[in-house]
This record gives sequence, structure tokens and C-alpha cells, in this order.
Amino acid sequence: MTAQARSHRTAEACRSRRPWAAHLEGRVGSGHGSLPWRLARKPQRSLGRISLLLLNLEEYYFDQDRANHILHKGSHHERKIRGSLKICSKSAIFEPDVISQPIIKIPLRDCIKTGKHGENGANRHFTKEKSGSISLIFSQVYFIKEHNVVAPYKIERGKMEYVFELDVPGKVEDVVETLLQLHRASCLDNLGDQTAMVTAILQSRLARTSFDKNRFQNISEKLHMECKAEMVTPLVTNPGHRGHLSNYQYLLHLNTVADRSCNDLSQYPGFPWIIHDYSRTFRDLSKPVGALNKKRLEGLLTGYQEMPEPKFMYGSHYSSPGYVLFYLVRIAPEYMLCLQNGRFDNADRMFNSITETWKNCLDGATDFKELIPEFYGDDVSFLVNSLKLDLGKRQGRQMVDDVEVPPWASSPEDFLQKSKDALESNYVSEHLQEWIDLIFGYKQKGSCAVGAHNVFHPLTCEGGVDLNNIQDPDEKVAMLTQILEFGKTLAWNNITKLQLHEHYKIHKEAVTGITVSRNGSSVFTTSQDSTLKMFSKESKMLQSSISFSNMALSSCLLLPGDATVVTSSWDNNVYFYSVAFGRHQDTLMGHDDAVSKIYWHDNRLYSASWDSTVKVWSGVPAEMPGTKRHHFDLLAELEHDVSVDTISLNPASTLLVSGTKEGTVNIWDLTTATLMHQIPCHSGIVCDTAFSPDSRHVLSTGADGCLNVTDVQTGMLISSMMSDEPQRCFVWDGNSVSSGSQSGELLTWDLLGAKISERTQGHTGAVTCIWMNEQCSSIITGGEDRQIIFWKLQY
Repeated sequence: MTAQARSHRTAEACRSRRPWAAHLEGRVGSGHGSLPWRLARKPQRSLGRISLLLLNLEEYYFDQDRANHILHKGSHHERKIRGSLKICSKSAIFEPDVISQPIIKIPLRDCIKTGKHGENGANRHFTKEKSGSISLIFSQVYFIKEHNVVAPYKIERGKMEYVFELDVPGKVEDVVETLLQLHRASCLDNLGDQTAMVTAILQSRLARTSFDKNRFQNISEKLHMECKAEMVTPLVTNPGHRGHLSNYQYLLHLNTVADRSCNDLSQYPGFPWIIHDYSRTFRDLSKPVGALNKKRLEGLLTGYQEMPEPKFMYGSHYSSPGYVLFYLVRIAPEYMLCLQNGRFDNADRMFNSITETWKNCLDGATDFKELIPEFYGDDVSFLVNSLKLDLGKRQGRQMVDDVEVPPWASSPEDFLQKSKDALESNYVSEHLQEWIDLIFGYKQKGSCAVGAHNVFHPLTCEGGVDLNNIQDPDEKVAMLTQILEFGKTLAWNNITKLQLHEHYKIHKEAVTGITVSRNGSSVFTTSQDSTLKMFSKESKMLQSSISFSNMALSSCLLLPGDATVVTSSWDNNVYFYSVAFGRHQDTLMGHDDAVSKIYWHDNRLYSASWDSTVKVWSGVPAEMPGTKRHHFDLLAELEHDVSVDTISLNPASTLLVSGTKEGTVNIWDLTTATLMHQIPCHSGIVCDTAFSPDSRHVLSTGADGCLNVTDVQTGMLISSMMSDEPQRCFVWDGNSVSSGSQSGELLTWDLLGAKISERTQGHTGAVTCIWMNEQCSSIITGGEDRQIIFWKLQY
């Protein structure tokens, strides 16, 4: 990774080096006359609750002032909450002194009006009122760390007014002016214009700021020189004697020399997996993780040979901020919330078991991560949910809690002790240099790396990217985001082509939906011919054909356990089919027009319809045919102006995106059943929509041939790509897209590079639906040509 890239290596490091960061971190008092002894007299004060992790990527901290948050201003119920008002380039943040109160974050883009409280905005510059209060009228606010508990952010929407009373009334004018300037910047459509305006505001403030002499240690100190600077956290050194160090100390020292530090998540110290199968046999330290599985390596090498320059074997790195926080989420939850846009990862993708994690690194198509020093230390807190964080429920309904240790360890403490013993064993001492050659030595690059099967994506290499030479602000932010989260969003970048494996014509009309059992043996499809088909992938034969009505079926899904298939129909109904009993099981008559798409999560059914609604239902279908039908309760109804053609849920099922026949994309908050954004994205029907894995972005395709990426938080259109024909369906990982086109081609898109990287002809008519497994190793498509096609991904 380049020196320029390293200066932007993590969200925390990036923010802590901003010109105003030291101002925030060093100023726990008011900065306007409050004395340090005040803090000692108020032990309930919240010290260190706020951090720069609450800021967005590329957001700058400007200033803070001691203030009161005035509730019910002017009424008999008026009360004040003491705290600090912090002004940032994209938000205003109020941190209460009392830890039971949540931190308040107001995005400036969502502000409707800003000014002195009680004055008319039109004559703001002419008022003689000496008000010390600032009024913010806005449409969205975040509540963070209520009762000082680290948890996903709570969001409240609707028109609101908050009033903040500054301790120094004379500062109100300056604060209001700054907020208005930053609000104008945040409302600009073009990200480059936003960045330019914020930079100008920041430089202007820097020019007017001088050193605070109150920071001198004693009154005899004098200022000799003042200049602009960036604060960098110093690296930790590990002195010792070469040959008298433990393997653990030696690895720490090498990491330090290699500029790896626990203060930097994207350059966090790397340690090797030692135990091969977690039944106490050693791993081959001469090979990188990606080369330990011979069968997986063969597929990766095939893709490498056919790949254009620059070639690489592994599309994700052995270390990244996402991987480090995967391991440390139980002790660094706020960092994970920062990286995941205020949410934890999907419960089934969390660090749940050491054995499961190793198995995925050994067998997974895109997981090549190594370990971190904590696995060979003395502190077990990263394995234990001592903070009692609500990390969600897995598919088996069990809560994510402590990490499961291998069977040969009686406790987390025992696991760490045996891991340390393994690291310091004679075998590892004799072979550790082989792993060091891969990570720190001569096998990192060039022909030696190729010979050792140790070739990673160029973005991870020194000189791989020069941020200073990227002029386009949008591209620069995208590249920075990629560096920060490397390994999470590059999972598909090592896919070079799709290979048509098998195809079957099993329907009489266009295929409309595909779902597959968890073991991959049974494929269920729906069609405009009004039938649900069950196809055996093993015997390559049609096992059953079911008809619920004489109208087209539009989509299908399997309920957890694979015992029930749910289908939606143009006859306004949703049908439940028992796989075990081979019979129609239940019917939900829920809409006044055709049901276009359905989703299921956690005993909730989401149904979209041409009657201009999306409905959320609660209920469990009857377990056996012939029993009394279960009653479905309508929990919410999301109303649209026109018919809804497609919907999709984010991984946590807290957000829903819908696409309409008039080209509008709507983003909904399912926790409150409210509309976040209504975006005119396409000039015709929205064909398909989906959230990125981190829920930060939405991709939509339309009949106009456009692929549009929209920011979930702001509703801004981030990028748009045009194809020469409609893209009817797609799957994506946040960066790369595989889409089915009107002509029957499958296109692979590189969104970051804004180009089509591969075209593969498949169907003789439009590709109408697409399914991909979680391991990204198998794709099935359905088309207007009545066929289903099985594809293999080549790496």
C-alpha cells in the first residue's frame, strides 16, 4: 500500500489527523472559561463518550461550545440538558454531560432552517436581539449511546426543532454562520463541489485561528513558532535482544518495523494461523492461507492464468479493518458501528466460532485472512461478550454471545494458553521464517510471490495506488473507502468469467423466480405459465409441478428449514406449498392487484403489489396441510403513488427498497415504517433493486438501461452507468455486479472502474431472474426462453 494510502488508512486514523482533531480530543472542558476542577466535582459527567468514529468518512471536526439543550422552550415544562455542541462539516452533534442521555447527531443535509432562536430568518443580519440560543429545524436525527450503551444508532424522522443555548452568547452569530455555510455545502449534489466548499470553509477558519495559550504548562512558557501540522499517534516499540526473544515478541517487533500498529486498523499487526485443523496439527507455514486448500488453489490458479494484467490470485487481503473488527467487535463495538454505518454485521457472519472461522478461511472462495496478536496474548476479552452487546440472532435462533472455542480447549483462557504454547513450540520456531518471508520478506512481490502462490490484489501493494494523482473527488472517496474496508468489498474482483455448465427447459413460459434449498440439491422455479416446478440438481430431473391458479406466478422463496415454498401470483395472492407433503398448504389473500415480489425474514412476510403498496405481515403458515389456516396479521402498509414492481431488504431487515413502474426508488425504514427517501432514478420501470452488503448503498436497474448507485443515508445518486439495453436482474457485492440483460447476455460490471469487464451469452431471450449462493460459487439464471441455466464461476 502506498504512503499516500497509508495516510488515509482507517476511519479513526483519518479523522484523528484532521486539523481540528486535536482541538476535540484535548478539550474536555468548555474551552470558554470552565476550569478542570469542575469535572472532578461532577463524576456523572460523560468523559470520552464521543469520538471521531461518529463522523462520516471524510467528515471534518470544526469546533465545540459548552451549551444547554433546551427542551419545551418557553413552556412550563422547560428544562435544560447540559453538554457540549460540536460542529462538524456534515453534522451537528450534542454530547450531554449525563450519560443516561443519548448523544444527538443531526445531519446538516436534513436541516430545514438554522438560525437564532425566535428570530425571522429573513432579517437575521439586522436583529438586535441578544439571544444566546440556536434553533435547528430538521427532518432526521440520530440517537447514540443512550445510557452509555454501545448499540446500533436509533433514528427518528419527522419535522422537529431543537434549541441549544450557548454559554457564550457572543458566539451564536459565528456558530450560526458556520452552520449555514456547511449546510449549503452538504446540500450540493456533486460530491466534488461539497468537498471544495468544505475545504474553503476549513482553510478560512484555520487562517483565523491561533494557538490557545491556556494550553501552556505554566505562565513562564512563551510561543516561539506556530505552524500547521497533523497529529499522528506514535508507534509502540518493542526493544529486546535478536535470539532472546519469544516468537510472539519477535512477530510484534517485525510488525512494528513494517509500520504495523494496533492504532491503525488497516495496518494492524498480522499473526499466523498455527494449528491446521484445530485438532492440534500444525499448519504449513510456507504457504499463504489461500494456498492451503489444494482444490481451491487449483481454481484460483486457473483464473490467474486467464486474467489480464495486473494479475492477482486473491481478491481480498490477509488483513483489513473489516477483518480486524470481525475479531474485535466484542471489545471495539463502536469501531464496527462506524465501519458498518451504525449497525453490526449480520449475526451469521459474525465471529461466532474459532473452528468455523478457520474452516471458512480454509475452504471459502474469498476468505484468506490471518490472525491478530490477541490470539496469542493473555486477554480473553475479545472472545467474551462481557459488554452484553446485542449482536443479533443466528438462523438457528441462538443469540450471538461468546466465541465458541475448539473442543480441546476448556475455556477461552485455556484456548489462549494452548495457542501460545503452539506459537512457541519447536515446530513453529523452526518454520516461522517461512511465513515471515511471505508476509514481510522477499516472497511478497515479483516472481517469488508467484512461485509461492502469494499474489494479492494490487491495491494492497506499495505503489498500487497513488491517491494524490486521483483528481476526481468521487473516485478518490471510492478508492479511500475501498482501502479502509479492503477485503469486505473486493470479494468478486477475482472473477474473470462465467462458464455455462448446464441448461434445462422446464417451463412453457418465461421463468420469473428461482430459489434453492440450503444443500443445493433442489431448485424451485416459478413461471408466467402459472406453475411452481421442483427440479433435482442431482438427478437432473423434474420432480414435481404445482399449479395454484390460472394466472402467472411472479416470484418464490424457501422458508427456513426448506419445508415450505412461498410463491406470489398475479391473482393478488401469496401461496404456501408444503415440500414434505407435496400439497398446497396455505393462501394469503392480501392485495387488490398482482403481487410482484415477496421476501421473508424472521416470521415476517414482505409483499409488493401493483396495487401501489408494500405490506408487512406477521405469522407462521400451517405446519400441515388440512389443518386450520393460520391468521396473518398486517403489521405495516407502505403506500406508493403507483404500482410496485420490485422490493429488496438489507441484510439486517431494517431497511427496504422498492422500485415502481414510473422509475422511482423508495428507501424505507422498517423499524418505524417511514419513508426515508423517494428518488426518481429511472425513466421507465425499475426492474430490480438491492442493498450492498454493508447497507450503505442501493443499486437499481431499469428499463432505461441504467445502473444507478444511491447513498442510503443521504439519498444522493453516487454513480450511474448506462448499458445499451435493459438489465432485468442482478446480484452484487457492493463493487462488482453480475446482471442479466434483455438480449440474454450476462454482464459482469466493475462499478469502481465504471466499465463492463465481461460479457457472456446465455439465454436466447431476456434474462428474467438470477440466483447466487452465499459462497459466490454458483449462479442459476432463468429467462424468457423458458430455460434455467446453471453457471460456474471461474477464479
